[in-house]
Amino acid sequence: MIVKKAERIDIECIVRGYITGSAWGEYRRQGTVSGKAMPTGLVEGDRFPEPLFTPTTKAEEGHDENMTDAEVVEMVGPETAQRLADISTAVYLHAHDYAKDRGIVLADTKMEFGFLNGELILIDELLTPDSSRFWDAEGYSPGKSQPSYDKQFVRDWLTAQGWNQEPPAPELPDDIVQQTAELYRQAYERLTGDAL
Repeated sequence: MIVKKAERIDIECIVRGYITGSAWGEYRRQGTVSGKAMPTGLVEGDRFPEPLFTPTTKAEEGHDENMTDAEVVEMVGPETAQRLADISTAVYLHAHDYAKDRGIVLADTKMEFGFLNGELILIDELLTPDSSRFWDAEGYSPGKSQPSYDKQFVRDWLTAQGWNQEPPAPELPDDIVQQTAELYRQAYERLTGDAL
């Protein structure tokens, strides 16, 4: 692996194809996703007609915050803002189709970008169970939480423990670590066709 230091853009580029997670919570409270009005009557897990680009701040501490289109433009300029949205959406659509052919729904994903020698590049992890929501296509059914192969399993366990999302997080028991590793292994094998 070759690693190079890039000048990071402090924006998390999230593309959502389905309403779930924090987007579902916001929609239930306000009828919006990332501040944008949504049609009434959506249920958890519904697919959006078109993927939504929902950027957030890249917080060093605390929680990332939704960004408006104007805030993204103010931070990086109109040309780079458009390129972030276009590239993120194109990567999502390509990966969604790839995963679909392997029985996986790519519900959403997060990307990060930076500049290297003046060129805009993808940085950090891409399309992993830590940065994406992967659902079992066979079990997909809007109106409920979906069976997944990602970090949602850990999030659900932490919520059940009553964690308030403030550091430090509770220590994960060995069985939760093992179950999470198994979900990640299944995602890898289904998406790549290779055994670990």
